[in-house]
Amino acid sequence: MKKFKIILFLMLTIISCQLKNKNESEGKSKKIASEFIKGNKMDKDEFWKIIDYSIANSKNDKLEQEKTIVEKLSAYNPEQIIEFEIILRQLIIQADDFKIMGAQKIIEGYVSDDSYLYFRCWLIGKGEEIYKETIRNPDVLSDSISREDEFDFEELLYVSTKAYKIKTGKIEEDATFPRDVAYLKGLDYDFGAPPTKGVDWKEEDLPVTYPKLWRFFN
Repeated sequence: MKKFKIILFLMLTIISCQLKNKNESEGKSKKIASEFIKGNKMDKDEFWKIIDYSIANSKNDKLEQEKTIVEKLSAYNPEQIIEFEIILRQLIIQADDFKIMGAQKIIEGYVSDDSYLYFRCWLIGKGEEIYKETIRNPDVLSDSISREDEFDFEELLYVSTKAYKIKTGKIEEDATFPRDVAYLKGLDYDFGAPPTKGVDWKEEDLPVTYPKLWRFFN
């Protein structure tokens, strides 16, 4: 009987901690969702603040997340919108690593030039914490995603253009637009991108390299 009471106590303690963590997480999300104070400069902190706000207000809906990012980004001046695009491209290029490519292979079952680019956009769209943790070790993704997720956020590539059009009133893209300016600064994530970082992998090695992720999707 004493042993049963100890087990029951431990179970109740675990459940209580889980509920507390859930409530704290929900409270934090509600705070983020209801508050957004625009900063005076566009840097990585400001970039991630916009992304985090869009996550909290999109309910895992990519189109809603895109809409939220464009809405917030269009409140900045044209130079800051361009800086957002520059930071976005830096993050896409930073995530160009064979480790990330291996994770995508496990999750989606294939890798192509376009899908790999959109996968990295999706990773950025998950927020700073998940992005940075995944760069260090993609196996942690198994703790923070669902099999039902859409691992594609192509729309993120165009939020700066849309925000810039709203801010400037320009309809046709020209050399002043964020994508052109960033490209001329050497930030190309496409055909002129830097070589993929890290060491290439063999498919048969993936279950051992990323055991948690492999078990989660297989």
